Amino acid sequence: MKQKIIIISLISLFFINFSCTEKESIPQDIEIQNFIWKAMNLNYLWLEEVPDLQDNRFRNQEQLNDFLRGKTPEELFESLLYSGDRFSWIVEDYVALENSFQGLNKTTGMKFGLVRTDVNSEALFGYVRYVIPNSDAAEKGIQRGDIFYAVNGTPLTVSNYKGLLFNDSESITVNFADFSIVNNEVVITPNNVQKTLVKELISENPIHTVSIQEIQGHKIGYLLYNQFASNYDNDLNQVFAQFASENITDLVLDLRYNGGGAVNSAVYLSSMITGQFNKQLFATEEYNYKLQPFYEDRSKLYFTDKLANGAPINSIHKNTLYVIVSGSTASASELVIQGLNPYIDVVLIGTKTVGKSVASVTLYDSDNYQREGANPHHRYAIQPIVLEIKNKLGQNNHTGLLPNILQSENFANLGTLGDPNETLFATAIDAILNTRKAAPTTKILPVIDDNQIPATKNNMYVTF
Repeated sequence: MKQKIIIISLISLFFINFSCTEKESIPQDIEIQNFIWKAMNLNYLWLEEVPDLQDNRFRNQEQLNDFLRGKTPEELFESLLYSGDRFSWIVEDYVALENSFQGLNKTTGMKFGLVRTDVNSEALFGYVRYVIPNSDAAEKGIQRGDIFYAVNGTPLTVSNYKGLLFNDSESITVNFADFSIVNNEVVITPNNVQKTLVKELISENPIHTVSIQEIQGHKIGYLLYNQFASNYDNDLNQVFAQFASENITDLVLDLRYNGGGAVNSAVYLSSMITGQFNKQLFATEEYNYKLQPFYEDRSKLYFTDKLANGAPINSIHKNTLYVIVSGSTASASELVIQGLNPYIDVVLIGTKTVGKSVASVTLYDSDNYQREGANPHHRYAIQPIVLEIKNKLGQNNHTGLLPNILQSENFANLGTLGDPNETLFATAIDAILNTRKAAPTTKILPVIDDNQIPATKNNMYVTF
């Protein structure tokens, strides 16, 4: 409640600049645009870098109204973003956004990555990373490792993949192919297999795979975790209860497909991995000049021994952590790595991460930008970057974290997730056993990730 009062007070200060303007002076046809501008003017991390967001940009509401007219909500929002902002976005249905944060999305169930056939190529192919159980893709036999090159008969390219794969249609027809490398060049050969997949609203458990492998005197725990979804914090805690009861000697945390999620869940996971640093500083949040004084008391994040519901955290007190990462690993995943770095040894296996050390918040068209009291005339919401996060040493990384051991997935043979013979898990096991083999020969190709597309794009968010 204290935080809501703070926001209301700041909004009141803003309205003083507009001579106590009444809401009635805002025409209904631009009320969404009015909400967007004022929410950004107060909350946006980089507001000082955007001339049109300055307090003195408009003398009164009428001047602001003139500025807002003729712009769609999307056009206005994009025009107010700092040029270096890769991560803020707007949605016209905040219910779908809220669902996505808890793993509930309208999907075929086919989770995939998109890859350029060569560094400079416009042509793409897709590879199936995994399939959500009980989805249409699962029912139609789609499997990890399947390769596709076209949708509805149209070959995928850098310029058309969004329209083909991320649209409002109820189904898509996927055209499959075979993958090979000939003379160090990728060859995608259509195989005349096609399947029509129907999109359904599905809840995906982010705890995809848990296993314990006993190898050469080591008891290695493995966790493939695909999203920091707070409604699964208790389930995650139970996984660590299992690791603790089994007395695992080593932990491999697989975040290769994890684009982020709730900051609090990242703190909980880090506390489960350790436990010996309870109440010590994990990370610090930095807001814009308007909000920083008001959020100073909540800007520090600490290791904890309890979940939000008061349940004790099951910690395994590790001093070394092996993390599998990729070009799809972002935000809250990177926060775990960077937050733990000052305390324990974190060994990264895979390819370079995204480089997202900023967090967003969902802002609604209401008096205090909270969900309660949101304007009933529309469902627009914005998800702007509102803070930057740094670890205990004041460090973060905007260009991506480089792995200690470089290794990409083998598209010709992806293997089974959680199997000790799967390429990336096998590499992590080699690092644990200190039996590192020869340098990888797998060709590393640039991946375009489905997590980069709203509303499942790379995200790290906080709640006010």
